[in-house]
Amino acid sequence: MVTAGFQTFCYYRSGFGILAVSCKSLILILNNCEGSLELSVNNHAADFSLSTLPGPPLSLSCLVQNSSQAEELLWYRGNGRVELKDGNKVNISNICVSPVTESDNGVTFTCRLARNKSVQVSVILDVQFPPWLTGEESLQIEEDKDVTLTCNAKSNPQAQAAWYKNTTTLILQQNRYQLYQTSEVFQLSIKTVQKSDNGTYTCVVKSSLGEGRKDFHLIVEDKKPVFPQEAIIAGVVVATVTVLFGIVARKDKIFKVRKALVS
Repeated sequence: MVTAGFQTFCYYRSGFGILAVSCKSLILILNNCEGSLELSVNNHAADFSLSTLPGPPLSLSCLVQNSSQAEELLWYRGNGRVELKDGNKVNISNICVSPVTESDNGVTFTCRLARNKSVQVSVILDVQFPPWLTGEESLQIEEDKDVTLTCNAKSNPQAQAAWYKNTTTLILQQNRYQLYQTSEVFQLSIKTVQKSDNGTYTCVVKSSLGEGRKDFHLIVEDKKPVFPQEAIIAGVVVATVTVLFGIVARKDKIFKVRKALVS
């Protein structure tokens, strides 16, 4: 077994040379006996989820215990193989996630025995971070048309959203406003927008770690005049017929002019 207080250092290159950074240590202990896998990860047995925050580096250290021979270890990030340097493959292998970012949330890191890949330990990263929002900030829509404001929000843990108009809680009028949300998308749809819908709509997303805000500026434009299609077609036909009749009516005069020019 591995005693408490074990610490590893992550080495990486920077503009100032090679730096050593103390990492939060995870010890994965594998027993290579067939059918007898012994695992201890910070007093956790078997695969588990590790909660952490963005920023500080995170070290994963995998050890083979009670081995009678040299055992090669493999590391995977998801389904992708992690390239290991020589000297970091046999009986003990360390990888470092540095820095930890929001994109690492939900990623699985797996250590496996090379000669028997069924012997493995997996760690799922649970990277917790406050909401951060994106979305189109300015929307122009013609009066009497429908519009949807889409607030894209990433957060862990999952957050709840509320909508405001001009800093005041939005009153959802029946049959005019519709809300839709998933874990990462919050939408506000407005049917048959009117001039009174002009304004700034704010999406406020809150979780236990904080909140995020996103403003959407809605501009309702005047309704463009619509001409009946039948009237337009009829006008084109009348104009065409008028031109044709004009040409026919002046046909004799045109021929006389051409004859005079030829002679």
